[in-house]
Parts: sequence; C-alpha cells; structure tokens
Amino acid sequence: MAGKDYYKVLGLDKGASPEEIKKAFRKLAIKYHPDKNKGNKAAEDKFKEINEAYQVLSDPQKKAQYDQFGTTDFGAGGAGGFNGSGFGGFDFSDLGGFGDIFDSFFGGGGGFSSGGRRRNAAQRGADIEYSINLDFKEAVFGVEKEISIKKKDKCDVCSGTGAKPGTTAKTCSKCGGTGQIKVQKNTILGSMMTVTTCDKCNGSGKTIESPCHKCNGTGTVRKTKTIKINVPAGVDTGNVIPIRGEGEPGVNGGPSGDLYINIRVAPDHTFKRRGFDIYIDTHISFPKAVLGTEIKVPTVDGNVKYEVPTGTQSGTTFRLRNKGVPKVGGRGRGDQYVTVIVDVPKSLSNKQKEALLMYMEASGESTKHIAKDSFIDKLKKNFK
Repeated sequence: MAGKDYYKVLGLDKGASPEEIKKAFRKLAIKYHPDKNKGNKAAEDKFKEINEAYQVLSDPQKKAQYDQFGTTDFGAGGAGGFNGSGFGGFDFSDLGGFGDIFDSFFGGGGGFSSGGRRRNAAQRGADIEYSINLDFKEAVFGVEKEISIKKKDKCDVCSGTGAKPGTTAKTCSKCGGTGQIKVQKNTILGSMMTVTTCDKCNGSGKTIESPCHKCNGTGTVRKTKTIKINVPAGVDTGNVIPIRGEGEPGVNGGPSGDLYINIRVAPDHTFKRRGFDIYIDTHISFPKAVLGTEIKVPTVDGNVKYEVPTGTQSGTTFRLRNKGVPKVGGRGRGDQYVTVIVDVPKSLSNKQKEALLMYMEASGESTKHIAKDSFIDKLKKNFK
C-alpha cells in the first residue's frame, strides 16, 4: 500500500484537523457501509480503503510518520490490512444506527461487534436530520422556531427498561449476561470453538419475563416530539445546527444521538446575499444622475438616506458599511452594496424633447443625425 494518498481517499487536504478527518470518515463510512451496499464488491473494497486511511490519519503517531515519510509500513497490526480487531479506535455507534459492523460484514459469525465490543455494550443512539425553511430576514436576524419530529424515545411507562413497572430485567440464564455463547464442534481438523450471539437474549445479556405493555419490552416507543430551536443570526442555506441529545435513544444505557437541523433560506425579491454582504440595485432618472440627488435606500434595517453625487454614471456601486448580514457568533456585520441604474426614458413629451435639443445645442453637439420627427424637424429649423 506504499504511496497511497490517504488524504485523497478521505477527500481531504494534507494538514486536515482530527475533527475534519473524523467527519470525512464518518460520511464515507455511512455511504459505503456494507448494510447499504449488500453484494457490492466495489463498495466493500472502498469501505476497507477508507477504514485503512482512517486508521492511519486518526492515530497521531502514525499520522506524523505518514506525513513525514509518506509510508504505510507501520509494522504488524497497522494500517496495511483489514482485520476484525477494530477500526482505529473509531466509535461506529456514531454512524447512526447501522448496527454491528463486523456482524454485517462477516455474516454475523465470530461474535464480533463494532470496535470489538459485544452486542450488550452501551451504544450511542442514531442521529436524526431535519430541514427547516427560513425567509430572508429570519436568516439575517435569527429566529426561534418550533418543530415537531417523529422519533423513537424512551418509554415513559418503563423508563426505558422494557420491563413491566414493578419488575426488572434478569441476567440471561443461557449466556450469563455476556450476550454470547461458545459452541465447541468436532471437525476433521480437530475440535474448534466458535462464539455466536445468544439466541435467548439476542445478544443483550438480559431477559424480560414481564415486558412493558406500552413498548412490548423494547424500552422505546415512537413519539411526536415538539422541540424549540434558536436559529442564530446570520445563518444561510447549507448551514447545519446540531441539537445535542435529541436523536434516537441509546442502547444498553448508551447516550442519545443528536438532531441535525439543515437550513434552507428562501430568496428575497429585493436583497441578494453573497456571504455576509447584501447587494441591491436602485434606479434614478437621468437628470438626478447628472445633477445629484438624495435617495432612500432600502436595507434590512429599514430605509436610509444617501446622497448620490453629481455626475453619477449608471452602474456605479457604493457601499453602506455594517448594513449587511450579522456574522454568526457576533463578530460584526457585512456591508451592503448599492448599484445605481440610470433610467433612460423610452418616450418623451414635446416639452422634454425641446429641453433635450436645447441641452445638445448648449453643449455644442450636432443635432444633424437626430431621428426624424415632424416636431423635432420644426425645432431644429427654429434653432437654426
């Protein structure tokens, strides 16, 4: 595997932070997970490859050696191969409910589980995603939103134990609470010991003799939960707000997953946003552009007055400082940029035409090639 670009495998640039490495691995592991790609050999190979890259880049010592020497030769048990002893310390419960990686990958044999843990170990609950729509000003100034989501939640009758109130779950008599049983078989190669999931407790290590009537012993029920979200000022389409602990409940006493709120912002007919800056067009007449004028400019804070200087050309852009979008985290605001559009009238009254011809004469411009019009012709004769 020497020479393989592990940063490229994870879609990262060299020097990526541990958080970026973990995030990239998590995203790819979900995409190529065997549970989602059953029978897909290419996905299986890709899954091995990203695991290999993560084992190196998530380990500070291996990463430092790789960054310096560009080698994957870290000795036995390193990143050189795929094995069932673990995934470089990555907690696969973070992948949001895909279950036991090795059980899926190797067909459920060997008693393996995520990171080498047994099924009855505490596991983090699955994450949940939810999208909300905001109008332009809600995104600019922030807003409190109330959402309702359907998700699994701890049963309020049994408090998540799965047992009928007044009773408790008991240690499985078949596996002794380990969630696994050992089976010895005699083969032509001799006696062999295999470890399989306990069929009595399904790997939980506990049995419930009197299950809760509401959750049927699962410890969870599907509920509609109302959650208030404080959307900070300055968010934009593509931003994600994490709500810790509002995902699916954990298993065997594990922590709950998280809720991720995806932001979508509707466009505005007046304001256009680029980053934290706002852009608008404002129209003025030709005389006002020539002579200068005071105009009212709309901003997200309300109208403001602005002095357009004499001789302003169409397409001129001026800036209103700190009239843009507040920066997330309270680090000031962007600016607003206003582009002046000078409107040229499409039709003129006779009086307006006369004034323009007088202006041209006063400016020393020839009226020889002005479009023919009975009124214009008469005016031109009069001027001559």
